[in-house]
Amino acid sequence: MSERTNQEWLADLNGPPAVQESALRELRERLQRGIFYYLSRERSDLAQLSHQDINQMAEDLAQDAVLRVLDNLDTFRGDSRFTTWATKIAVRVAISELRRARYKDFRLDDLTANDELPVGGMSNTSPQDTTLTPENVAERADVMAKIDAALKEALTERQYQALDAVVLRGIPLEVVAERMDTNRNALYKLVHDARRKLRAHLEAQGLSVDYMLNLFQE
Repeated sequence: MSERTNQEWLADLNGPPAVQESALRELRERLQRGIFYYLSRERSDLAQLSHQDINQMAEDLAQDAVLRVLDNLDTFRGDSRFTTWATKIAVRVAISELRRARYKDFRLDDLTANDELPVGGMSNTSPQDTTLTPENVAERADVMAKIDAALKEALTERQYQALDAVVLRGIPLEVVAERMDTNRNALYKLVHDARRKLRAHLEAQGLSVDYMLNLFQE
């Protein structure tokens, strides 16, 4: 069978049952190959998996990818080959599902204002760092304590959880939104409001953003 044109793909996927079934089967096979290539060539974190395991993952993900493509058919503008466009959607589905799997044990109940502030390198001063004077170390510690206190004093529990998960821990928006029983737009606004309140609280104490950035600049 010759390669379908973009118009033929759209027509066949919206065609009578027999035609649609054939198109869906071919689309699923193509997307499975595209996902398999992505998982096996682009994801070093999956290198320990066998060929069979990755193929099974690709087969499972291809089912969801086909549904996503069908849901978005009306957005296809023909700027590229249909199969290229569909494969990009399939890869995004794979990335999203891998993120969900990574954070499957993440629970909002674990994020409370009693937690240690997880701000990575900002709060960690290596004992071998000879570029910092004792005054610098003390100043950083004082500012970190104020930031920690501000997180607990200025924000609601829900704002704290959102800011902690998304900004400080780097958990994907879609994962946090699902756990918080909300959507991406509402979560984005929640994080934005939390940032604004935190900034205002810190600035009221004389801690400007520029000052803090300069203080922790490598």
